[in-house]
This record gives sequence, structure tokens and C-alpha cells, in this order.
Amino acid sequence: MRTTRRASRILMGAAAALAATLVVGAPAAQAHDPETEEGAAAIAAFMADHEPAERMAAITGAEVPCENGMAGDYPCQNVDLQSVLPLSDIGGGNGSDIWGWTDASTGKEYAIMGRTNGTAFVDVTTPTSPVYLGNLPSHNGTSSSWRDVKVYKNHAFVVADAISGHGMQVFDLTRLRGVSSPQTFTEDAHYDDFGPAHNIVINTDSGYAYAVGSDTCNAGPHIVDISTPKSPVAAGCVGGDGYTHDAQCVNYAGPDADYAGREICMNSNEDTLTIEDVTDKANPVRVSRTGYSGAAYTHQGWFTEDQRYFVLDDELDESNNVLDKKTKTYIFDVSDLDNPEHVGTHKSSVTAIDHNQYVKGDYVYQANYQAGLRILDVTQVGGGTLSEVAYFDIYPSGNAAEFNGAWSVYPYFDSGTVIISGIEQGLVVVKPDLTGGASTEFSSTESVRIKAGSTVTSAVEVSGIDGSAPTNLEVAPEITHRTPSALVIDLIAPDGGVYPLKADGEAPQPSYTVDASASPASGTWQLRITDTRNGGKPGELTSWSLRF
Repeated sequence: MRTTRRASRILMGAAAALAATLVVGAPAAQAHDPETEEGAAAIAAFMADHEPAERMAAITGAEVPCENGMAGDYPCQNVDLQSVLPLSDIGGGNGSDIWGWTDASTGKEYAIMGRTNGTAFVDVTTPTSPVYLGNLPSHNGTSSSWRDVKVYKNHAFVVADAISGHGMQVFDLTRLRGVSSPQTFTEDAHYDDFGPAHNIVINTDSGYAYAVGSDTCNAGPHIVDISTPKSPVAAGCVGGDGYTHDAQCVNYAGPDADYAGREICMNSNEDTLTIEDVTDKANPVRVSRTGYSGAAYTHQGWFTEDQRYFVLDDELDESNNVLDKKTKTYIFDVSDLDNPEHVGTHKSSVTAIDHNQYVKGDYVYQANYQAGLRILDVTQVGGGTLSEVAYFDIYPSGNAAEFNGAWSVYPYFDSGTVIISGIEQGLVVVKPDLTGGASTEFSSTESVRIKAGSTVTSAVEVSGIDGSAPTNLEVAPEITHRTPSALVIDLIAPDGGVYPLKADGEAPQPSYTVDASASPASGTWQLRITDTRNGGKPGELTSWSLRF
């Protein structure tokens, strides 16, 4: 399937471009509505990248540790594989969103995973031996590639896009207690004041749900009182800025005293971060509307735990950019909610589309489609920087700006277990190790042209690391060149020490590991590249990174 798909890459590129045009340019409420011409075309374009569910055996019974950059067949760093349940083992279809629930009465942990044809429930209390408990079929039995779920008061709330009559399903999660064999469940309640909805957002502190991208409220947040979960009641609309793709709604406790105690929604609205005060559900108030350079499709974001910063992803800034397809995370200082400021952009060394991300403690856990789970340290976010410290790539066949692999991630179990939903892969259960073994990445994203017969350098500043560089310093250059074997690549340390990476005539590698312990860690590191050719078109160093 993948060989065929690569052969038709030109057609898919056109489809992706069409998707971008339709999704951004179409009337907001029609974003994924199959009953409109625009919606049907957008769905077809999105599906062009999809592959069938992978037919593979489940991986269960014992942890597969991350050793020498691999956990079994999966590239990794500081993340151990616990188990994999393929889609065929959890109800079939293709995967979409995921969330988690911890039963306070029993301490058991459960994965709740959306699929094209329903919602799967899996007991992951023993992460190496997950147990599939059953499926909640899609309302009216219809299928959707966009199914989203959140949890409040021991109930799951499920919506689906591109299904005109789906509405919101309510499922009492306590029914999972004592289930020992897979069941076909029924919903406990159904809310039908909207039909399709792209996403469901819940403020667990206020008891309100926000359905976004629905066929109501001009596709802005449709507010539902779920304080009594089985009796949801319509509460209001936020439709003044059109289509909202995703949001985070909180009882605000951040540094802006003007909004202390107010209920605030941080809305990803296609091309802006739009902040709304929704304290009065009948009369929401716009706080601010902020764009940013490079916006293509503002997708989703999350507060840091002090609510001073907001990290945001853009789903189309990679796939729409011919020259720069590295995953980017936009950092906003939102200490003044009336005037958010874009203070930095983290660019990954990996090519992929970013999708969903959630902050827990000092880390943001990102599901970046073909690049899988990426975990970034947010402790330096005030300086406009993030650093990657761990990853687990559930799509090992390659990295590209396409819609395959990791859809979403849930990092909030007290056990430290993290669950990932794979579009083709199913449920992937992992456990990061961020204590002592975590790495820190420093990178340069400034492009450098490499001409035949020339030598060029690019610098990376490393700070905050005492002592010597490690014995396993990882260097990852991203180079575009017609004859890469003709390049000589050296790493130059802050003390002038030279560490050869690649000699003339050798095949290039995606990364190099060197013993740089003879040099200090902090200071200016340089990558030196010599093009030994006598002539020919120039190449380009697009980015490079050091991982300590």
C-alpha cells in the first residue's frame, strides 16, 4: 500500500492543497459536512493520505525497553513500549482521538479511543496486558474519520464530524466495572441540539462542555451544561469568530488579574488564537484575536500549568510549505489575555505534521502524526524555547508531512502510563522515563547554502549544561544535496576540538553519535560542511541539532 501511495504522491499533494483551500476558505460550518460540496471534497482530500489499518499481531505480555534508539521495531528515546493493540483487536476501523479515565473507586485506568465506526474501551491498568472491554457504536451506525471524546464525572462524551445526525453521546464509564469480555455498549443519553461536531472540549472545573466545529453557533463553541451528565442542557453559543477547530476552556487562575476566576476559552480558529470570556454563557465576550506569521491552519493548543504561556500547533504550515516541512510549535506569552504575544517558535528536527498536544508538569506531550509521540521540555518556554527530551515513533516507515500515524496522546494517568492513538496502528501504550535519562536538544533552523568547492559552517549555542559533553552526543543534520557522498562533515566543539562525522565518499546518515567528552558541553558548537565537488548545483543545510 505504501509503495502505491508514494507513486501517487503528486496527486496526493494536489489533494492536500485542495484540502487546505477548502478547509480554510470554505464557510466555517461546512468544514467537514458531507452534505455540502465543499465538505465532501475536503473529506476526500484528507482521506487521500489514509492507509488501511495495519494487520499486525498484538504486542503484549512484557515491556519492550527502548535500547540503542529502538523498542522492537519502533524508533524511540527515553520511552519504553508497554503494549500495542491493533485496530482489529479493539473493534476495527481506523483510529482517531483518545482520552483516559481513572476509576476513583478502584484505581483502574482506562483508554477511551475513537475509531471510524465507534468508541473502544480498554483497561490499561496493567499496561503490558491491556484488556479490550468493548465498543460503543457510532450513533445511528454511521462512520466518521473524526471522532472525539472527553470525560467528566465518570462519563464519556463523544462527538463525530461529517455525520449530520450524530450529536453527542453520553456513556456512563462505571459500567466498565466488572466487564470481563468484549461488549457492544449502548449510550446512556444523547444530545441532539447539534449534528456533526469536530471536537468536544470540557472544563471539568465548571461542568460545561463546548462542542466546536458543529453545524450550529456559526461553527463556534456550542455550550452545553453537563453538570448532570445524563441530562445535558444547551447553555449558549460563541459564534462571533466563526469556525473553532479546537479549544481549551478553564477557570482562569493565571497572572492576568483582570480575568481572575473567569471562565476563559482559548480557541484555535483556523488562522488565529481567539480568546473568549464565557463566564456568562448567554453573553460571551471576545477578549482578543491574535494572528501570527506563518499561519496556515491554527489547529490546537494548551496552557502551561501556570497559565502564563500557551503552546499552539498549526496543522498545515508544514504540508503547505514546499521548503520547510519541519514540525513547528508556536509559543505565546498570554500573561495579558487582551494582548497575547508570539514570543518564539520551536522547530523540530523532524519532518511531520503536528496534531494534538497536552501539557503535564514540565513537559508537553505532542502527537505529531508520522513522527509519533514527541515530548518537549517547557521549562524554558519564557525564553521562547522548547527542547525535545523523548520520543516514540509509532510510524517507523518514514517521516513526511502527511496524515498518518499518531492522532492524539493522553499523558494524565497517575501511573505515568501514556496512551497514543494511531490512525493505522491502533492503541499504543508506552511509559516515558524522564528522570535523569532525559536528553536536551539544541538546534539551528537557519538555512545555509552549500556551494560546490566551498566550506560552510552553522552555529548552535548550548547553555545550562555543566561539565563535559557526553560520550554519546547525537548530531542530526538535515541536508538537501544531489551528491551527499561528496560532503565532508565535522563537528567543532566550543574549545576548538574537531569531531569528524562523515568523510568524502561515505554515505550520509540521518544522525551521528560521537564521544565529545574531551570538550565542554556549553558554548558555541559548529557544524562544518565541505563540498568536495568541482561543480554542480548547490545544496542546502536546512537545520541541525545537538542532543545531550
